Amino acid sequence: MTQSSDDTFRAFRIDELDGAVSADFADMRIDDLTPGEVVIRVSHSTINYKDALAATGAGRIPRTFPLNGGIDLAGTIVRSEDSELEPGLRVVVNGCGLSETRDGGYAEFARVPADACVPLPEEISNFEAMQIGTAGYTAALAIHRLEQNSQRPENGPVVVTGATGGVGSLAIDMLDGRGYETVAVTGKASEADYLKSIGARRVLLRDELDLGKRPLEKAQWAGAIDNLGGDILTWLTRSMDYGGNIASIGLAASPTLNTTVLPFILRAVCLLGINSVDTPRDLRLAVWSRLAGDLRPSRLARIGHTTIGFEELPAAFQAYLDGEITGRTVVVIGSEASG
Repeated sequence: MTQSSDDTFRAFRIDELDGAVSADFADMRIDDLTPGEVVIRVSHSTINYKDALAATGAGRIPRTFPLNGGIDLAGTIVRSEDSELEPGLRVVVNGCGLSETRDGGYAEFARVPADACVPLPEEISNFEAMQIGTAGYTAALAIHRLEQNSQRPENGPVVVTGATGGVGSLAIDMLDGRGYETVAVTGKASEADYLKSIGARRVLLRDELDLGKRPLEKAQWAGAIDNLGGDILTWLTRSMDYGGNIASIGLAASPTLNTTVLPFILRAVCLLGINSVDTPRDLRLAVWSRLAGDLRPSRLARIGHTTIGFEELPAAFQAYLDGEITGRTVVVIGSEASG
């Protein structure tokens, strides 16, 4: 089914008036969308913490208004100006300015630049792509970058902070699948059994950690994936073993980092910044290829997901802001087979 320029479709649109952010469904046409070479019929999207910030105005995510929300989408190409991306091809788009500078995945159609589209491997359905979503892609990108920097299971344990979140949970699953001894750090004591069930060998409670004050503390970790920033990231720099790598992903606790150069000089610690939004295309393709292979999550069912219809989207954001979500939320926008 082909969408003509005059046909309307539904989109969940974020706008701002006099400094107040509002979001609601609206009717749009293809020509109303931000520019791009590829038009996609969207079948699925998902909800990330970033999406909740954008839709509620709790965080300044969109850089222009109005914009369709949704930093993730999976769907089928219906129109393309790029000869390598033909109509009928299933693709995933995550990051790439969606819901920041261009219309995102909370719409029945999206128009994006060709270099934002990643053909979905046959092994991954549109639904599974959104179970993985930006969270899983970011976790896989972090592991990929760690391993580019010589991280190996035999080096020693890898610690994951913010472990019950989407990135943390999927990172634990993937690391365990790769043979790493994975240690989870969480503020939720009630989730210890869950974290062990998805691959954590040990669980540390954030409130019980001795973060120390010295520039160098006892070396404990060969690697780390950090979602928190702040004091926890500072502690990680102090407690890494020689040659250890830290993949810095998020700032859920704080954007501040108070440390010294000593861990980087005396222990050769490497701090790797992970940007999943602006990843170069060749790296994006490599990571999604690994997500269909050696980094494919094996416990998506255990990590869990909630499936909601497009019309249920507005009521779903507050739980993310309140920290009540474990697992993933997949938003069904249209039919996976349509296109």
